[in-house]
Amino acid sequence: MIVILKENPDPRQLENLTRWLKSMNLEIHVSEGFHQTVLGLVGDTTRVDMDLIQALDIVEDVKRIQDPYKNANRKFHPLDTVVDIAGVKLGGGNFQLIAGPCSVESEEQITNIAFAVKEAGATLLRGGSFKPRTSPYAFQGLRDKGLKMLIAAGKSAGMPVVSEIMDISQLDLFSDIDVIQVGARNMQNFELLKQLGRTTKPVLLKRGFASTVQELLMSAEYIMSGGNPNVILCERGIRTFETATRNTLDLSAVPVLRNATHLPVIVDPSHATGVAKLVSPMALAAVAAGCDGLIIEVHNDPEHALCDGPQSLLPQVFAELAGKVAKVRAAIRG
Repeated sequence: MIVILKENPDPRQLENLTRWLKSMNLEIHVSEGFHQTVLGLVGDTTRVDMDLIQALDIVEDVKRIQDPYKNANRKFHPLDTVVDIAGVKLGGGNFQLIAGPCSVESEEQITNIAFAVKEAGATLLRGGSFKPRTSPYAFQGLRDKGLKMLIAAGKSAGMPVVSEIMDISQLDLFSDIDVIQVGARNMQNFELLKQLGRTTKPVLLKRGFASTVQELLMSAEYIMSGGNPNVILCERGIRTFETATRNTLDLSAVPVLRNATHLPVIVDPSHATGVAKLVSPMALAAVAAGCDGLIIEVHNDPEHALCDGPQSLLPQVFAELAGKVAKVRAAIRG
């Protein structure tokens, strides 16, 4: 349920209203806009008398929300959320490029790529150290050693860093990681999501490859209900009958999410397509669809990459893409 207040509500009446609502064991999330204040009521609202609230002088309107996600719902929070990542803002008109290799392979590799993608226009550095692989015999990442290399490369290049967590037990190792990524396979690892909700660190939540938009939002709700509002949603393709690409990039999810939630929405065309030559056109299409950012895999030697080389762009190709992204963004802004 949401309660929309009139402009400049009387402070004493507002205090009485919130005290009464809290007495019914309801959580109240306040969203202050330019001209209106919205109270989002989370909990069992069946006992709340809508007509009684509607009759109050300070109340403009009262609405019941049928969507099961409350914290992530745009109806509760009309203004876009802006996530601050060590000074880099994402969402609310702030567009960012996240780039780097699928896996950290060596100190030299991650450092060289960090400087290359920053020069091309990236503002955040990605790099995997704990790798969820289908085969137990595939490269599993450098683990804590890789995280240290990623953090060092980010500091050298002056970029916040993004890396994927696999398990709650790894959380302490991510204390110096600026954005914790939850991969598609862990989107519904609810115990992990609950633990991340107890932090304030930004979380990049990827859509599961067989998950609906609502399921993605409910996973975000797990994090936000724990007290962490800093969630970034990522569309990375879903599994369909089509085999021409690794996954099917659901670009319709971008405007659907933008209408449903106030959280930033980014797109990963690298994992969606699995083919380097398809990454740039799909990235540009995602920008045109209205995403708040892109996460792109970049490698200085894709043919010898230890993970996902076929979908990785060379630094010079990424630089060309970054230039095109800027032009598309300028075009859609009019």
